[in-house]
Amino acid sequence: MTEIETTNLAGFEVLHATPAGKRLQPLPTIIFWHGYTSSKLVYSYFAVALAQAGFRVIMPDAPEHGARFHGDEAGRLQHFWQILYGNIQEYPLLRDAINAKGWVADGRLGIAGASMGAMTALAVAGHYPEVRCTASLMGSGFYQALSQSLFPPPAQPDAVLAPLAGYEAAQCLALLASRPLMLWHGEDDDLVPAAESKRLWQLLQQQRLDSNLVCHWESGVKHRITPYALDSTCDFFSQSL
Repeated sequence: MTEIETTNLAGFEVLHATPAGKRLQPLPTIIFWHGYTSSKLVYSYFAVALAQAGFRVIMPDAPEHGARFHGDEAGRLQHFWQILYGNIQEYPLLRDAINAKGWVADGRLGIAGASMGAMTALAVAGHYPEVRCTASLMGSGFYQALSQSLFPPPAQPDAVLAPLAGYEAAQCLALLASRPLMLWHGEDDDLVPAAESKRLWQLLQQQRLDSNLVCHWESGVKHRITPYALDSTCDFFSQSL
């Protein structure tokens, strides 16, 4: 059994899920970021599954998504990278708001995300050492290269990508590798290629930084979450957080 509510946290609406009867207790806590053009409600099945596994789950809407969407679909489609950067910048606000409520048990804070949410999680994990473990599902930590094929900025690409330069995975491998990290990717992903996750895996291997790394590659799967991906995420956090 789980309890799920929408509430305001750090100045915006989030989905908040816990095991039934434990909402006011400190719990191991996971922040989960959704994918582009989606919302916290669309990805709420992760909140249910992770809460059933014993975790508190906080799921924010990205800027211009879900409860924060202002209806300009065409405008949103031109601002993928700015929205990703906004997600990253909002992490410390969420962390501080969660901690202020006394919700995190013994500093056990994990993060996860899918697609754009996974890119957010990798950036956050590479900069904030309090994060205990990270799950990246069909994501990438190589923003500059990926921007050539995924939602290329329609104007001033160098200026748009500049704020993300310091968050590139190659810039923060040691911190990424210092705690448990899970990568999941569909082998036939037609939006964010599986090669993006494999590039990080290979980079960590080459530098002998892969001792905390768990990888799952699922054959025949395009850009979508599968039951195996969901189960793998729950298992990862149950073992790592």
